[in-house]
Amino acid sequence: MSETAQSPPAPQRLSGLEQLRAALGEGAEPKGIGHTVGFRMVELQEGRVVFEGVPGRHVYNPIGTVHGGYAATLLDSAVGCAVHSRLGPDQGYTTLELKVAYHRAMTEDTGPVRAEGRVVSLGRRTGFAEGRITDASGRLYATATSTLLVFER
Repeated sequence: MSETAQSPPAPQRLSGLEQLRAALGEGAEPKGIGHTVGFRMVELQEGRVVFEGVPGRHVYNPIGTVHGGYAATLLDSAVGCAVHSRLGPDQGYTTLELKVAYHRAMTEDTGPVRAEGRVVSLGRRTGFAEGRITDASGRLYATATSTLLVFER
């Protein structure tokens, strides 16, 4: 009888925070929507994520300012990743609701902006997070609240 080969050990299951570190990495080149719109993760800790971007003409609307979708995309990414950073290896999430309030228009002269997302509370099935976009001087441009569905994968 021949000896049976053993399978290699299963890869370690990563927490949400570890998944984000592996996939996005602080300071790494933008991927996916970050590459398309032009923003990247600059800070990552459990329950808190910060993205930075420089709004420019590439995200303008027809009236000559940065499209509201730019702020919404930054905020959705920040609050979603904040919740993701608190999830276990077998959990996923999706945005159920995102409410954005626009406080000030952005233009190409705004300069770099930061979108910070923070978890407000996280339950077994639902996460709540909030976010804010500020410029280098701390001026507020937009805020958001989000409800996210947490599910088992």
